[in-house]
Amino acid sequence: MAGLPHPVALDAAQMTNPDRNAAIWFAPDGYDPKAKGINGRRVAGESFLRGFFRNADVAEFVCLSHGQSDAGVFAEFARREGVTKPLRGVKLEGQGAIAPLGTVSFPSPNYAAECWRRAPLGGTALSICGITHTTATKAVMQGMVDLRMSPQMPWDAVICTSAAVKDSMDVQMALTDAFIQHRFGKGAVPPRPMFPVIPLGVTVADFTPDPAAGRALRDQLGIEADDTVAALIARLTPHEKFDPLPLFIAMQQAQRVLRATGLGGRLHLVLCGIFRDDYGRRVFDQGARALMPDVGYHILDGADAALRRATLSSADMFLFPIDNLQETFGLAPIEAMAAGLPVIVSDWDGLKDTVTPEVGFRIPTEMVKPDSVTYLAQRHLGGTDSYVQYISQMSALTSIDVPKMTEALVALSLNPDLRARMGAAGRARAEAVYDWSRIVPRMQDLWAEQSAMRRAARPEAYPRMNAALLPVGPSPSFLFRSYPTAMMAAEGRRFVAVPLDGRPDVAETLAIRDYEGIKRIFETRDRICAVAAAVAATGAGGATLADLVQATGLQARAIEKVLVWLLKYDFIRG
Repeated sequence: MAGLPHPVALDAAQMTNPDRNAAIWFAPDGYDPKAKGINGRRVAGESFLRGFFRNADVAEFVCLSHGQSDAGVFAEFARREGVTKPLRGVKLEGQGAIAPLGTVSFPSPNYAAECWRRAPLGGTALSICGITHTTATKAVMQGMVDLRMSPQMPWDAVICTSAAVKDSMDVQMALTDAFIQHRFGKGAVPPRPMFPVIPLGVTVADFTPDPAAGRALRDQLGIEADDTVAALIARLTPHEKFDPLPLFIAMQQAQRVLRATGLGGRLHLVLCGIFRDDYGRRVFDQGARALMPDVGYHILDGADAALRRATLSSADMFLFPIDNLQETFGLAPIEAMAAGLPVIVSDWDGLKDTVTPEVGFRIPTEMVKPDSVTYLAQRHLGGTDSYVQYISQMSALTSIDVPKMTEALVALSLNPDLRARMGAAGRARAEAVYDWSRIVPRMQDLWAEQSAMRRAARPEAYPRMNAALLPVGPSPSFLFRSYPTAMMAAEGRRFVAVPLDGRPDVAETLAIRDYEGIKRIFETRDRICAVAAAVAATGAGGATLADLVQATGLQARAIEKVLVWLLKYDFIRG
């Protein structure tokens, strides 16, 4: 595939463990936050790919992509990371060519389509491994139902980045399976995919503090040496990430306690992030003025990597008071721990796994009972409420304990030794548990387990499906067979060229029609012209399909496509 070097022949010793490798299903949208826009999914994807290139014990790196352009982006990413091992590109429609690798790493949990595309190869041809990011969207919820109705295999997997997310996946699997049994009868439910819990990772060394940058930022913001900085790095969207107002209330209450003790200086909140719209900025700015007038309030550009690092380097603590269903893991607190900061987070989804009492404080949260918000699910499902409206309303109905958050802020503000102990513990925890050097081997262990399960299965029990008859994507000519008068039948016909009489020839007509304008053409121009020339060369006697196969060296199916097009434009008759 263009964009990637030609595969290098690997000797037997190099290829001893392909089961611990996976072809990366690659589209830039999932791995390039700089070009495509910063969000958690892309940041995590970019971090994973960088960590995979640096830490994977593999003989080669394989990219499974739509085509040349995406493969080129993958190759350039690998080169920037200093990859010297062989790189290999495989087109999606030829996924069987990932061999000797047997697993595809897919960047979301929604891979039902990949199960269907595997079906013509047979269920034991390869394993698929997805991963959760945001799971509250209607698309992901529907995707889990679609996965159960697809030819999914028990050696497929969806990596859950937290125990809380695994529980939500288990709930949806149970609901879906109960429906399948109710509708189709007991015994109709196939084995589920695997749902292992493997967290996201970071490259801990990338977050080593830069004291000079930290001091410079504090000076720039007018923060005194004895002041306390609480930092937060996130998208600044009150409806999609976190409601800032409870945090502002806690910050103001903490400032009053500090003032009453006469200890410590002023509290400052440094928010390094991106506003998606003016609405979000207005909620933050007006809320800060109204609710924490005595606290320093600073907004920095979260798109600037240098500013993100300087923010962590300048801070005394890190905050992440998430109350939104959009969050499933929470990568930012891991980055803060890697930077040696104590953290204050909400007791929410993945943060329950990552933040222990040694490294920070988890603030209790409460959510309204299911019966009270079933209508929100119905409105979201029916399209009355958008995804943002759905999660925003659920955020409004999720509380975070403001007094407990205030206590945590005061405790860290008044006790530098506590900050130092928690920060050191956080750095050690990040290195021991969340560095990609720890996470990538766990993923490779999973891929090896998937391969072992697949190899142990009997291929005849999971036979190939006819690609033309896949229910979710049958051959268009089969699905729409009642549309035309007849199907093209080249056998038994002779095709004769029609005199041009001054009209544009085949090449000129292709240029006028410009199929490439939509970046797709049913066959290459060279092949179309070659078939037309072969028909013309037979003169008045015409050519059969067998004649054209012999003359052009093309397969009969390819020639039939070209013949239909030549008939369409009256270049031939037959």
